[in-house]
Amino acid sequence: MPNATHPTRDVLLSPSPTAVVWSGAGHPLVQIATPGVSLGAGDLLVEVELATVCGSDLHTVLGHRSADTPLVLGHEQVGRVVALGEHARASNGTPLMVGMRVIWSVAVACGDCDRCVRGLSQKCRTLAKYGHDRVRRGWELSGGFATHVQVLAGTAVIIVDDELPAAVIAPASCATATVVAALDAASGVVPLAGETVVIAGAGLLGLTACAMATDAGATVIVSDPDAMRREVALRFGAAAAVEPVALQPTLARMLEQGSREPLVAIEMSGAPSAVAALVSTVGVGGVVVLVGSVSPGELVPIDPESIVRRLVTLRGVHNYGGGQLERAAEYLEGAAGRYPFASLVGETFGLGEVEQALELAARGTHLRVAIDPRSQTRTPALQAVAHASP
Repeated sequence: MPNATHPTRDVLLSPSPTAVVWSGAGHPLVQIATPGVSLGAGDLLVEVELATVCGSDLHTVLGHRSADTPLVLGHEQVGRVVALGEHARASNGTPLMVGMRVIWSVAVACGDCDRCVRGLSQKCRTLAKYGHDRVRRGWELSGGFATHVQVLAGTAVIIVDDELPAAVIAPASCATATVVAALDAASGVVPLAGETVVIAGAGLLGLTACAMATDAGATVIVSDPDAMRREVALRFGAAAAVEPVALQPTLARMLEQGSREPLVAIEMSGAPSAVAALVSTVGVGGVVVLVGSVSPGELVPIDPESIVRRLVTLRGVHNYGGGQLERAAEYLEGAAGRYPFASLVGETFGLGEVEQALELAARGTHLRVAIDPRSQTRTPALQAVAHASP
C-alpha cells in the first residue's frame, strides 16, 4: 500500500464508522463496523455526505471485470474531515482542518516511482484505489459506500465550496475529473476553440464533456441511441444531438453549411461500434480519445492505412491526475448555475439500501443514483433525468 508510514493517531468514534462490503456475485452485501482507525501522517478520516454509483461500480458487481473481494464499493463522494494525521494537506498545499468539506482522487499514489514522476500517478507502481481494492486490516474504510472513508496520504484532496450541492460535486472524483483528462488529451493535439467535436455517449461523462467543450469554444455534436439523453445533451450545450445512424449525414450537412470537419472525437460510451465510427469520422490531422472502454469487450476492426494517411492520433484515457481533479472541482463551482448538473442524480438511498441502489442504477433509468450514509430512507428523484445509463 502506498502509505507505509507508522500510525500517528488512533481515532475512536461512537457510533462506530460502518461500511458496506461486497463479497462477490451471489453474496449479500453486509455492513461492517470499524470502531477504531489509525491515521498515519497525511491521512484523513472523512465523514461521507453523499456518494454516487458510478458505472465502474456496476461493471464490478455485474461481473464485467475481475475484482479482489471483499471490497467496499464507491469512489465518487464528498464529505467532511472529522480527524487528521500529522501534516495533512490539500493538493494545493493548504493545511487541512476538521470540518473542511473535501473530495479526493480515486487513486492513492507513492509520488516517487517512474510513472508518478512522469505525471501518471493514476498508474503508480504501488497503486491503491478507493472502491476497487480488497478490504485489508488497517484500511477497512476504503470505499465511498460507508459512513466514513480513511483517505490515505498520497491521495489528491481538494477543498470544495460548502454551498455547492453534493449531487453536483460528488461525481467529480471520477466522472468530471476523467472528462478533464480526456479534454486535455484531445486539446494537446487539436485545441478545441473553433473546432467541431463529436462525442459518442450522453451519459454523465458525455454530458460533462459536452458542456466543457462548448465552454472551450467548440461546436459539439453528440451521438447517442437514447432519445431522452439526446434531449438532455442539448441542455448541456450540444449544437446537435443525433442517434448514431444519423451522425454521418448530420456532419455532411454541417460541412455543406460551412462548418469545419470534426478534428476531435471523444468516445464515452464504451460501445465497440462507436469506437469504429469515431475512428472513421475524424478528419485529417484529428484526434480520437477513447474513454468508455473500461471493461473487456469485442475487438474493433480498424484500418491502419486510413489512420496513417489521415494523420489521425488515437489516445486512451483512464482516470486522471490530481491537478485534473482540482480543475474539475473548479469547473463545477462555476458551471453548476449554467448547466443542470444537479438534475443528473436520481433517487438517493440510505446506507442500508445499497443493494437497491445498485439494482436501480443497473436498470439505466438515471445517469446516477446516490447513497446518503447519514440516512436510512430512500429519497425519490425530483426532476431527475430518466432513461439514461451510467
